[in-house]
Amino acid sequence: MKKIFFTLGLLGIAYGIFAQDNPASTEVSTKAKSAARHSKDFLVIELGYVGLSGTGAGNLDTKFNRTFNIALMYDIPLTGSNFSLAPGLGIGSDNYIFNNMVLDITNTSAPTKTSTDAYKKSKLATTYLEIPLELRFRQVPDNANKGFKAAIGLKAGYLINAHTRTVGNLTGFKVIEKESSKYWFNTFRFAGTARIGYGNFALFGTYALNSLFKDNNTYAVNAYSFGISVSGL
Repeated sequence: MKKIFFTLGLLGIAYGIFAQDNPASTEVSTKAKSAARHSKDFLVIELGYVGLSGTGAGNLDTKFNRTFNIALMYDIPLTGSNFSLAPGLGIGSDNYIFNNMVLDITNTSAPTKTSTDAYKKSKLATTYLEIPLELRFRQVPDNANKGFKAAIGLKAGYLINAHTRTVGNLTGFKVIEKESSKYWFNTFRFAGTARIGYGNFALFGTYALNSLFKDNNTYAVNAYSFGISVSGL
């Protein structure tokens, strides 16, 4: 054990002498620390509530709906200012949890609601491939992990999947039913976005600029969401 501590001590002394006598090594270390401070907000994670507004939204009886978004973004500073632009690529997932009802998205006439308590759980889930773009402001432009931060932007989403999932009981056995269909959903979603916070944590909000569903006689609803965002990782 003494030999191990003695060896580690010699290595520490040798490193200190080398660092003092080797400016290149010191410069590399300084650059590495600087890069760590100058985070580009590569990863943005959002978790919160998603709801619906518009014609027919009141007929969809939901509980605490959930949204989860994750995006890889690259920060492009605007020289000589506290502002920057950040394009990215991400995934957005929304889960609408129904209360004593199911939604038939395979009906060719229109999405159809059926009130029932036959199911223990019932939900509608959508997943989008998204391209976000933000205009950002930082109180501390040289360190994205500190100070007040705010961002506004837009994001375009491409619908990857839409499905309903129900969980019920049939003669004492658990039965899970899943139906997938994009027939009644708009292929593209466009939304305004906003974030405001301090350091790595922020509050976010989004509002869809177009309807969740294609034109029909029952529902013309737009999705909105808000929650907590973690960024600067």
